[in-house]
Amino acid sequence: MQQMRDTLRTAFQRVLRLPNRRKETRRGTLDHVRGFHSEVLGNDRDITIYLPPGYADRDGVRYPVLYMNDGQNLFEPERAFIPGQHWRMAEAADELIGDRKAQPMIIVGIDNTGPTRIDEYTPTNDAARHGGGKADDYGRMLIEELKPVIDAQYRTLPGVSNTALGGASLGGLLTLHLGLEHADVFGRLAVMSPSVWWDSRTILAEVDRFEGLERPRIWLDMGGREGVEGLSDARLLRDALRRKGWRDEIDFHYFEDRRADHSERAWAKRAPAVLEFLFPPPELSALHGS
Repeated sequence: MQQMRDTLRTAFQRVLRLPNRRKETRRGTLDHVRGFHSEVLGNDRDITIYLPPGYADRDGVRYPVLYMNDGQNLFEPERAFIPGQHWRMAEAADELIGDRKAQPMIIVGIDNTGPTRIDEYTPTNDAARHGGGKADDYGRMLIEELKPVIDAQYRTLPGVSNTALGGASLGGLLTLHLGLEHADVFGRLAVMSPSVWWDSRTILAEVDRFEGLERPRIWLDMGGREGVEGLSDARLLRDALRRKGWRDEIDFHYFEDRRADHSERAWAKRAPAVLEFLFPPPELSALHGS
């Protein structure tokens, strides 16, 4: 009897062409722009562009775009701040797209330039740290110089509802600042382990002052092992955003990863959930009004 059941099962699999194995995930590709020059900032940096699976085969399809700070940490292990500890962003996107848990997207990794990172990633000059305050210039580079090139060279959906910005640590602080200042450009934000502490928590006052007509969709997180102050700051920021009208699971998601520290490895672990929230598949996007 068992042999007969096995024979019937094999026959049905052949007829229906349903082999008992997992479908192989299709992979996206990486493009590189070496030495992208900014007249605004007066420096050069490398840009890495992830194109989703099927991009080359679908000439009529356009895609939302996620701009990510600290781009050297995203895709290639040898280029990460700690070699080997990259975010595996391409693999995360490939899996989510293949499983239809996220809509296909383009991801633009913007390298930091090392010595100028702190100045470019902070919205104000912090006298206690003798630096900072060039985030608005970085925003001009991104909006006036880089975004037009990406929109011209790739099949993007350039509008605010399809343009996202993300980063971690100071990159998270930068993301929220630019997202609030340019809510007409960036409609989705990934604010990961943000450096709320910068300049006496000035970002909290910036949230309180926000009166924009457009309210970006925000992912905010923090690791439980990033220190008591870091966790407390993240909760203050969470509460400030809620007071300004951001709604849980509608246009806002707050997550605490209890075992996570302040590292590329921790952010890599959360990257799939971030992409899934920022770029939900069309049926969920319509349900949440995003």
